[in-house]
This record gives sequence, structure tokens and C-alpha cells, in this order.
Amino acid sequence: MTEQQKSIHQLLKESSSSEGFQHESSSSVVVMNDMKTTRIIPNNLSLRTNPYNQDTDNAYISNPHTPFSPVLSPSQEFLKNGATKIDTIKNWGISTYKCTRQVILEKVGKTDRTANTELEQQINDLRDTQRKYLSILRLSRTFNNHFHQVVATQHALAEAFSDLAQKSPELQEEFLYNAETQRNLTKNGEILLNAINFFISSVNTLCNKTIEDTLITIRQFENARIEFDAWRGDVQMSTGPANEEVQRNFSKHKESYEKLKADVMVKMQFLDENRIKVMHKQMLLFHNAIAAYFSGNATLLEATIKQFSIKSPNSTSSSFLEH
Repeated sequence: MTEQQKSIHQLLKESSSSEGFQHESSSSVVVMNDMKTTRIIPNNLSLRTNPYNQDTDNAYISNPHTPFSPVLSPSQEFLKNGATKIDTIKNWGISTYKCTRQVILEKVGKTDRTANTELEQQINDLRDTQRKYLSILRLSRTFNNHFHQVVATQHALAEAFSDLAQKSPELQEEFLYNAETQRNLTKNGEILLNAINFFISSVNTLCNKTIEDTLITIRQFENARIEFDAWRGDVQMSTGPANEEVQRNFSKHKESYEKLKADVMVKMQFLDENRIKVMHKQMLLFHNAIAAYFSGNATLLEATIKQFSIKSPNSTSSSFLEH
């Protein structure tokens, strides 16, 4: 064996036992024909890590902490919620300041306000109507309470006369027809009380629900008008880069103002029609029932109850004594 051949065999042996060849088993050894040059050419590209192969992609998907699926920590979530609340409070503070300033400037006459003369007159009339209807409601309840005591007294008086008729034979006839008269008055009084209670219930619904619902929309409209005028003043005074933001806020509040204005007009129209219909019926009921009772026309009183579909009272008049 020549020295050159020995050196080649030793080189192969050393190369096969080295740590580099244990990890790169697919390496090939190329020996030049002239036996002068020896090169080791690695051929293990298929074993190298490929960041784009399927296993790696699955690893990215299955690992929730990779940059492709970020998860907010509790502290980050708290900061995010805190920032949202701060923005809400900031916007509320700005809006409150602008509206308060607008109201003060209007009261001292330093700025103009958007005026709707006809609509504002209708709103004032509606509020005045509600006050007058509430006065009628209060007086009707007072009348109902007093008349309830009268009917209860008549019932008690009828029982007293009836008891005396049994214990006083010499005046039995007089006590009996007085007892019968008081019983009839009590019965008719119960019918009138039912009519009055129906009247009170209807007027109360009209004042405290139907009209109040429209007034809630009116208050929202008035607040929107103040905000609209406040931003209108800012548009007139603003210049520079901030003008676009002010103009955008002004347009938003103008749209809200116009929408609420249309809602108020529609609601007031329907309310007026409903109010006339309800009060026409209730005033007719109140008149007929009062007139029939105090004229002693029991037939007309019962006909009035049937006309307005009011439930007739029970014959147990002892309920008045419980009050």
C-alpha cells in the first residue's frame, strides 16, 4: 500500500468516525481520479429544517403563543377597557361643557338659538294642557274620596234604620222605608263611583302615560337643539386643521336634531287626535253619570254604565265600610 493510498484510507476512516458524519449520513465522498484532491460534498439538504413545511405550519397553528394568534394578558385587557372608559368620560365631559356654555350664553343673550316658533308654541300648549288635565284629575280624585264617604255613610245609615225597624214596632214602617231609600242611594252611589273611577283611570293614563311619552321625546329634542347650537357656534369660530373634526360633529348633531324634530311633530299630531277622542268620551260619561244620579234617574244611570261598557258594582255594599 502506497503512502498516498494509506492517507486516503485513513482520511475515510477518520471522516466516517467523526461527529460531523454522524449528523450528515448522506454525505458523499468524491475522490478525484488523479488521487491528488479529496473533497467531501454534503448532500443532506432534505434533512435541513424547512420553515415552510407542513409540520412547521401545524406547529404555528397549534401553538397559541405564536405571533400569528396574539393573546392579550389581563393587564393589557384592563388597559384597553380603561382607555375605552376614559374616552367615554372625555366625550361626555366635552358635551356637557359645550351644552352648559350654550345654555348660559343663551340666558345672558350672548348667542343666538335655533328657533321654531310654531313648534315651540305647540309644545307650550301641550304642557299647559297637561297641567290643566292634572288639575281635573286631582279634583276628580277629591270628589271621588268625598263621595265614597257619603256612600259609605248611606250604607251604614241603611243598616241602622233596618236594625231599629226590628226593635221599634211602633216606628217599624218609617224605619223600613228610610232604610230602603238609603239602600237605593247606596246602590246608585256605587254605580256613580264606578263611573268616576273609570273617568279617573282614563284621564290618568292620558296625562301620565300618553302625554308624558310625547314630553319625553320633546325633552330629547330640546337637548338635541342645545347640542346642535353649541356645535354650530364652534363651526362658526373654528379655523385650521381642527375644522374638519368640528364640522363632522356638527353634521352628526344636526342630523340627530332634525330626526327628533320630525318625531316630535308626528307624535304631537297623533297625541292631539287621541286626546280629543279620549276626552270626548270621558266628558260625556262624567256628565251623564252625574246628571242621572243627582236627578234620581236610576234607569239613565244604569244605561250610561252599559253605554261605556263599565262593569256594574257588586251588590255587597259592605266594601265601603272597609275603607
